[in-house]
Formats: sequence, C-alpha cells, structure tokens
Amino acid sequence: MSLVECRALTKYYGNKLALNQVNLDLQPGKIIGLLGPNGSGKTTFIKICAGLLTPSSGDIRICGSTIGPQTKARVAFLPERTYLSTWTKVKDILDFFEEMYDNFQKEVAYKMLADLGINPDDKLRSMSKGTREKVQLILVMSRKADLYLLDEPMGGVDPAARDYILNTIITNYNPEGSILISTHLISDVENILDDVIMIKQGNIVCHDSVDNLRMNYDKSLDDVFREVFRC
Repeated sequence: MSLVECRALTKYYGNKLALNQVNLDLQPGKIIGLLGPNGSGKTTFIKICAGLLTPSSGDIRICGSTIGPQTKARVAFLPERTYLSTWTKVKDILDFFEEMYDNFQKEVAYKMLADLGINPDDKLRSMSKGTREKVQLILVMSRKADLYLLDEPMGGVDPAARDYILNTIITNYNPEGSILISTHLISDVENILDDVIMIKQGNIVCHDSVDNLRMNYDKSLDDVFREVFRC
C-alpha cells in the first residue's frame, strides 16, 4: 500500500489554481524532497496532507484513509512559521504534546533538547528565532509518525546548525514511515534524499529518485533544479 495516494488532486484559491490534477504515489521508508520555486504549490500540498486545507477536487489518501482524525494522528507537521506561544516553557509544551499525541516520545524530545543545550525550563520568548525553530523540529521528530511533513525546516537556522538538524531528521523518524521535506536549500539536503518531487505552478514536472536524476543529467541535484526551473 502507498503511504500517500493522490488522484487528480486540485486546489483553487478563488480563481487562482494552486494544484493542478496532481497524481502521486509516495512509498514508506523514503526521505522525499518537495522542490519548486516560491508559489509553486509546495505548502498547499503539504497543508492538504496535514488536513489543514481541503482540496477543491480530486482524492488524497494517507495509509489508505481519507484525510481526517485518523490520518492526523499518523502525520507530524512542521509548518514554516512558529505557532507556539512564546510565553510557554519548553517542558510545558512537551507535556502538552504528550497529552495530545499517543505517539509522542517525551524521552526522545528531552534527549534532543540536551544535545542542543536547550533548557526545558526556558520560555520560548527568551530564545532566538532559530532556537525556537529547533524546538518545533524536536516536537515533530519526537513523534513516531507514519508521515513527517517538514516545510522549510532549516530556513531560520545558521549553517552550523543545519548538519545537526539533518542528522536529527534522519536518525529520529520512524523508518517505516516517510519524510516529505520542502526546502530551497537543496545542496544541504541532497545527500539525505531518496526521491524528489519537482512542482511548478501547481503541476508535477518530475518525480524520480535522486540517483536517477544525477545519472540522467550528469549533474548534482542542485544543478538539475536550476536547469528544470531556469527562468
């Protein structure tokens, strides 16, 4: 069974087409890059998978189920923007996640906080933007989910922290699940990706393995992206 199945998935915002008849089958056990220019439909697709947006038409299933409470329990979503209350202590957020999600592993979260030197007694408002984003990533990756949706997980962190974040992603996700990661930092994630989906103006223009793309183009993934989306 496919982890994610899309058939003619379409989304409009008013008269603006955001996703156009998308057909996809995503398999478990993969780290998949979702790549495309700004406004191409990446975040729209991720939010539909997370159950935050409703398609205009078409069908999407996760683990064989239509989007709803059952799929939301199996999907861990990291949005591009911070959504946590900045007045809350980190340890209180961990307690909340433990109550909310049966698959939240608090001991894993505390270990990652310790690795990054983040004090669980600190409030988010005392942290830099990059550190708050690390806390959000820790919350997501501490769930034993079937599908992890990461929307620009490294957008606000310094280059020195990216290696740790990538290592956190590849060592803490459920190996029976998959990660869908949207990012513009292609050279940073290239070595951890199995497959790539490229999307332009709501249309899937490429869905292939990274190895096939490198072999067919005889270029790095970053260079393939620049060629496919050359202005």
